[in-house]
Amino acid sequence: MYIFGYGSLINDASRRLTGETGRAVPAKVSGLQRHWGYTGSPVMSHLVVREGEGHCNGVLIHIDDSALEVFDIREAGYQRVLLDSERIQVLVDDFVVDGLVYVYVTDEVIAPCSSHPIAQSYVDTVLAGCLRYSADFAESFITSTYGWDFPRIDDRHSPVYQRVAGVADEDRCKIDAMLVNLPSYAER
Repeated sequence: MYIFGYGSLINDASRRLTGETGRAVPAKVSGLQRHWGYTGSPVMSHLVVREGEGHCNGVLIHIDDSALEVFDIREAGYQRVLLDSERIQVLVDDFVVDGLVYVYVTDEVIAPCSSHPIAQSYVDTVLAGCLRYSADFAESFITSTYGWDFPRIDDRHSPVYQRVAGVADEDRCKIDAMLVNLPSYAER
């Protein structure tokens, strides 16, 4: 079985903080919209997807049936649903989806606000994961994500995101360059 990861699950180091997974391959799913949205965290907003026009890039993560429960716990605040394989475009040539694919979705997008902003530590974790595939994959993530104009904080020196992992200084430099035309950070 597989999980389609479209946020921090793209980052292998962050994913390993939850549990063991098999191979992760880049993919694109049609009919999903990725948004910044509040999911219940007391300190920040996360990425959420809902059914809608467009597409969303991410990774297909192979997991054992026994690992599904720990990922359900990690993704509390979302609903796990089965993805129709017809909507999945694998972005590598040597991979065939040979099992069920789940994605964690939300019915309602609650906009980030100054009390629950977008945390740069979370952005860094996701985009560092994207950069492991390619700069184009990271750019596709940025352009296909709604809500960059909501409050965002620079928490790099004191991360509010608990699963910061796999982010190098060189990643941060590339990420800053990729985000230069987006709205500025909110003060904190």
